Amino acid sequence: MSTIPPNKAPWPHPLFAREGRPFLAISAVLAMVTTAGAGWLWASPLWLITLFVLQFFRDPARTAPAGDGLVLSPADGRIVAVEETDDPWLKRRALKISVFMNVFNVHSNRAPVDGEVKQIWYNPGKFINADLAKASTENERNALWFQTQDGKDVTCVQVAGLIARRILCYVEPGAKLQRGERYGFIRFGSRVDVYLPTDARPLVALGDKVSASSDVLAQL
Repeated sequence: MSTIPPNKAPWPHPLFAREGRPFLAISAVLAMVTTAGAGWLWASPLWLITLFVLQFFRDPARTAPAGDGLVLSPADGRIVAVEETDDPWLKRRALKISVFMNVFNVHSNRAPVDGEVKQIWYNPGKFINADLAKASTENERNALWFQTQDGKDVTCVQVAGLIARRILCYVEPGAKLQRGERYGFIRFGSRVDVYLPTDARPLVALGDKVSASSDVLAQL
């Protein structure tokens, strides 16, 4: 991981993601009503669901490392691919690094590089286990093409998983993002694929656990 001094992000990060507010409100109200009407024993499963919602939709502030050419992790999770392959979006050979998120990871997605969003592609698809390699080509997915100021192309793909049924993306082509800036969210288990130029130097290995914005995947 990078030891470059950190650069505090200038944008706000809520501790609890707005995407989870309806789920939290419903689960908490049901738990309170059941507690009042039937007691703690009957309400305990609902309180456990409320706690799960709280942990799943947490969205902690993160500090992004400073330095030239750094590619930050766009998601929390475990590295499941570091390989040279075809980038299906930009039609090029690329270094692909994939991060798998389970239901206990933070699911907020953040920009891996400083750059402009040149194009966005959305593809409907299946909902197979996101830990499998074929999820990158068969599952529902949303791809963002970032271009850095020095002309480097980075493709960042949100991929739905076995339980994930909603990919959220809040930016449009032309948006200029800073590395670590929040741009989307995936509900309930998924992965993010990052396609880099083939001369990028990977700084992670299979099985490594990474945190969005805080950990460096590669050096361009």
